[in-house]
Parts: sequence; structure tokens; C-alpha cells
Amino acid sequence: METELRRIAELAKENKDMVFTSLAHLLNEENLKQCHKELPNKKATGINEVTKGEYEANLDDNIKDLVMRMKRKKYRPVPVRRTYINKTGTKKKRPLGIPEHEDKIVQRGIAKILNAIYENDFLDSSFGFRPKRNCHDALKILNLYIEKRHTNYIVDVDIRGFFDNVDHKWMMTFLAHRINDPSLLRIIGRFLKGGYMEEGKYYRTEGGTPQGGIISPIIGNIYLHYVLDLWFEKKIRKESRGQAYMVRYADDFVCCFQYKSDAQTFYRRLKERLNKFHLEMAEEKTNILPFGSYAWKDNECKKKGKPPTFDFLGFTHYCSRSRNGRFRVKRKSSSKKVKEKLKSQKKWLQMHRTTDIRLIMERLNLALQGYYNYYCITDNAYEVKNFWDKVKQLLFKWMNRRSQKKSFSWEKFQRFLQKYPLISPRIKVNIYSLRKHLSYIL
Repeated sequence: METELRRIAELAKENKDMVFTSLAHLLNEENLKQCHKELPNKKATGINEVTKGEYEANLDDNIKDLVMRMKRKKYRPVPVRRTYINKTGTKKKRPLGIPEHEDKIVQRGIAKILNAIYENDFLDSSFGFRPKRNCHDALKILNLYIEKRHTNYIVDVDIRGFFDNVDHKWMMTFLAHRINDPSLLRIIGRFLKGGYMEEGKYYRTEGGTPQGGIISPIIGNIYLHYVLDLWFEKKIRKESRGQAYMVRYADDFVCCFQYKSDAQTFYRRLKERLNKFHLEMAEEKTNILPFGSYAWKDNECKKKGKPPTFDFLGFTHYCSRSRNGRFRVKRKSSSKKVKEKLKSQKKWLQMHRTTDIRLIMERLNLALQGYYNYYCITDNAYEVKNFWDKVKQLLFKWMNRRSQKKSFSWEKFQRFLQKYPLISPRIKVNIYSLRKHLSYIL
């Protein structure tokens, strides 16, 4: 499959207007078996509760039957199992749809095909769920736009419930720009309208793409590519008086403008643009902010304090200065994210305080390592160290509640940490170091 996908990618890159008419044949037995192998083990199951191991016990017959149903146009995805996770910073829950294992196999195959075609179409402003791009790359480019370009205003945008409101008709229209294979489009359409099960009851889905599905990220990127990215590049940037830039990660994005009038025009037109495609801007979370070297100097002259801050990808961005007194953008962990992480650590320690202490420390260090990998970036050392201290305090508190008798004094706890240390943070990401394939933006 990889050879065929590379050829599709080459053709898509050579001809931006090419429409692919034969793609469904790639969902054959060999390729679907490979997709099955690539899926992780021990993941949550769908409504039929079929695990990867159970499906693999009769893999050849299962895949053969799956391919036969697709060829006869009788394949229909099973409704996803609806579950909920906590939404950061609020008491609300975010819905997730968990597909059946067989449907995950098909989704993975389709996602590979879509990525091969559209990766060559996606613009440089898009960073979410793309190969060789990640959150840190988006932060680096945004830093460059603010510090090295003429950025004086930031438009911090929030789309209300994006993945729940993707319009199916528009989605299929966008796909038709590049794909004219009725068999593949039929399967994608059935995934979009597959519905979900909650508390034993079936619900139809007239809009949206369920978060949790393997094809949801690429579907979301395609939708916003046509709704937002191309429009910003071909309309907003060309019609602005000054410089204008956008950095988008999935449905989370910020825009940089040189002039306030351009930012205000974009804000007004964005609301109309999103409404056209059945999306809604959360106006209470969307702001035009003076931000950058000019705003920083102007506030200092007028003794107004620092310019307002904004949050993007889990970091609060704020105006500051370097050691030699020049303007710099700095970032610190978003307080909402920190509170959420500490809350989850507290809950876990509370529930597992009687577990073997070595297992507790192993699990805690794994969690800290994951946190450091993301948040240990330039200028954020103090905030991460503060997080480490609070985790240590939580550990001390709940280790003393393993029984009715107090287990540790603080001195004894410090000796315990010498034997079972909590890994300490260190900077892992240099915000000023662009990877080679992104350096052209300079």
C-alpha cells in the first residue's frame, strides 16, 4: 500500500486539479490486514466489545468478509459508543465516539488515502495531525510571526463545538474537489452518518464527525482547509493593508495582523464566513488584542502595564523583554491546564494510595515525563518546576493517608525521595530552533 500511496501523493503534488477516480480498491485484504496490525492493543472497544485480539483470532476470514461487504456495497459502520471526558477548565463533558475495531481498520485505511492526497494541498499555516508537524512547531512559527514580523494585533479565535458541527453536505462537496470515487465517498458518508449509541439508545448524526474516530482529524483538516485556510490565504491576506498571518492546529487558531483595521475586518468577515458553513464563532472567547513590540512599548510609555495575554495550545503567551532589554514573547503553562493536571494527579493518588509504593512512583514518573515532554519549553522552566513541587506535595499528603497512622515526616519523606526520586524537569524544546523542513518560513 505504501508504494501506491506514494504514487498518489506524487500525482496530487504534480497536479493540484487532479481528481482521483479509483481509490476504493486500495481497501483490499492485504492493506486492511496491515491497518489491523498498526492499531494499538488494549484500546477501548465499541458497542459490540470486540477487542483487537478477538478480531485477530479469525483475521483472514474477518478481513475477507469485510472486503466482500465493501465490494457489494453492504458494508455499514456500527454506531459508535458514546462516552464523555472532562473538558479542561470547565465542568462540562466532551463527547467521544468509540468505533468498533473493524471500523477502526477501515478508517485507518481511508485516513492513509486522504493524507496521501491532501497533505500536498494543506497550507503551511496548518499544523494539527500532520506528518512532521506538531504543537511545538506551531508555537515556534507563531513566535517568529510576532517577534520577526510586523505583528501588532492578535485575533484569538474559538469555534464553538467544531467537530460536532461539521456539515456533512459541505464535507462531501469539499471531498469531491479531489475524489470522484463513488465507492470511497459512500463509505466516508456512512461513517459521517453512522450515529452513536448511548445508554442502549441509538441516535442519528445529521452533522459533525465524532471525536475519537481515526478519520476525524483528517476530515476536520480538510473541512477547515476549504472553509478557513484557503480563504485566509487568498482573500484576507491579499486584501489586508499590512501583514497578516495565521497559525492553526486543528480547530484552534490565532491570527496576527499589522493593523487594527485589518484585524477588525477579519473578525467581522470571519463570523460571516463560519456561519456560511454552519459553524459558529464563540464571541465570548474571541478577542482582538494589542500584542507585540509596538503594544509593549506603547504600554510602557503610557504606564499601562503589560499588554493583555492570550492562550494557545496550552500556553499563555505574554509580552516581556530579553536580558538585553529587547522585546520578546514568552510563554508559560496555562493556569487552566495546570489545575486540570494537578486535579487528575490528586484523584489518581487518592484512589491508589495503598498500592505498592514502587508502582506509584513508576506511574507518577511516567506522567511527569509526558508533562515535561510537552511543557518544558523556552521560558517555562519556573512554571514546570512549580508544577513538580505541587506534585511532590500531593505525593507527601496522600502517602501519609495510606493508613490511620502518619507514615512520613517531611524529613523522612525527603530520604524516601532519595531512594525513589521524582524525575526533575529540564528544558526539552528550544522555541527558537526551527526544524529544517520549516526553516523556509524565515
